[in-house]
Amino acid sequence: MLKNKRIILGISGSLRAQSFNTHLLKFTLQRIAQNNNVTVKIANLNLPLFNEDIENSTGIPSNVLKLAEDIRGADSVVISTPEYNKNLPGVLKNALDWVSRVKPQPWSGKPIIIMSAASGQSGGERAQNSLRLCLAPFDPILYFSPEVAIPDASNAFDRENIPKSKIIRDKIEKQISKLKAHLE
Repeated sequence: MLKNKRIILGISGSLRAQSFNTHLLKFTLQRIAQNNNVTVKIANLNLPLFNEDIENSTGIPSNVLKLAEDIRGADSVVISTPEYNKNLPGVLKNALDWVSRVKPQPWSGKPIIIMSAASGQSGGERAQNSLRLCLAPFDPILYFSPEVAIPDASNAFDRENIPKSKIIRDKIEKQISKLKAHLE
């Protein structure tokens, strides 16, 4: 009997074309996709700034509804976030705020792994912590370890945008293994 293909949704907290977090996310999704029963998608966070006046006048924007549907339809989610001023970036917080308006809540019970790449020496650990706090009200399944936090991001990837550090690659594999139960 054929099993349904599983869907993994990737979310990068950066809109920058050559974002280190998008590189990290794509590398991780490629590793997950090696399971031939998995399809990976990357979410689009180009959303209007959250404003309840928009919702009250025209409803929840269609691109927000699409993001919520992508989250709901995914078997699990991988989020890679930069750290902006010791916190998660506004684009990611904005997406969380918009999706919080969609009912039923698409994050509920959703397995999520979080990772980060940042220019500082902590590698985005504070951004990960703030993201966990922002996700907590939605009741997802958050996997905390091993923490994948890449410091000095501009020097951490090779020409193919693969993390240079074997320690980081091993941590990514361990994080991916946490999703295994949700992919079978």
